[in-house]
Amino acid sequence: MTIRQWTSDESGSAPHKAWSLPAADTVRGHRALWWCAGPAGELAVMLVHRRYLERSRYGKGWLAWRPKSPFTGELVTVTAQGERRTMVKDVRAWPSHLALLPDGRFLLVNSRTPRSGTDGLWAPNAVMFSPSGTPENEFCVGDDIPALITDRHGGIWTAYGDEGIYGGHPESGGGLAGWNTEGRATWTPGDRLPAHPLEGCTAATEGDQVWLVWYTHSRSGTFLTRVTPSTGEVTSHRCPVHQPDGFAVRGNRAVLTCRDHNRRTVELTRAEFDGTTWTATDRRTLRVPGRVVGRCGQGRDGTLWLRAGDTWLRIEA
Repeated sequence: MTIRQWTSDESGSAPHKAWSLPAADTVRGHRALWWCAGPAGELAVMLVHRRYLERSRYGKGWLAWRPKSPFTGELVTVTAQGERRTMVKDVRAWPSHLALLPDGRFLLVNSRTPRSGTDGLWAPNAVMFSPSGTPENEFCVGDDIPALITDRHGGIWTAYGDEGIYGGHPESGGGLAGWNTEGRATWTPGDRLPAHPLEGCTAATEGDQVWLVWYTHSRSGTFLTRVTPSTGEVTSHRCPVHQPDGFAVRGNRAVLTCRDHNRRTVELTRAEFDGTTWTATDRRTLRVPGRVVGRCGQGRDGTLWLRAGDTWLRIEA
């Protein structure tokens, strides 16, 4: 295995630094929490002041910070033209995911949702905000969500964990699902997967297509499932990496990462598709600027966004 040091001035297929939390925000007491890569290639990061936060003894890195409800956040959207900041006030949620929609709206989603004690229905766990940061709608997108991504047309795509798959929620039970912004399921896998999912890993988009990465019991392994939202078509292939944290695809090339949990290294794998099988063509350990914990990777149109501490890298497939 090759050990390679990340440096900011490398070119070609090497990682590039996309953004880091400014020192001024750190001095002001802000923590960078939930984040995503948007459907137009933008980066979005939600900052929350430490006065609204408490730290869990069990988590690592940014995942250990938990907001007190209600809290105020600041959404930082980073594009090629610069940064845009939006105040989001009086948030009454406990988010796990941030997701951008193509019209400037955005979502905060809790990975878990309880049943109501009175009617037994599943409680809302997604809040949709206007471009100015005003809550517009809330709905449920399933239970136990390790991976969530939006497509360029505003669809929401989810991959579930074992507690959601076996916990009684109808859409979570399929392992993967697609949703609209009214909280209605628009796609479920049915019997079109090669095995029944046990846990979602990560997600990506390429053009109009959505990729959901998941694994099943050890004998079957990890799979890459591609969904065409306009037709519902599904294709799945074995993944050349076991349980990756990040995945991006461009044509017949892909890049995948697996974290060395809470350390400053990831295993970076490049793979190619021959029409039948994805095969690893290069694998190396990459040192990165910060510690890497869960929910560290997301793929958009051939670019893998990787979070390492409070720095975001772009790795091209």
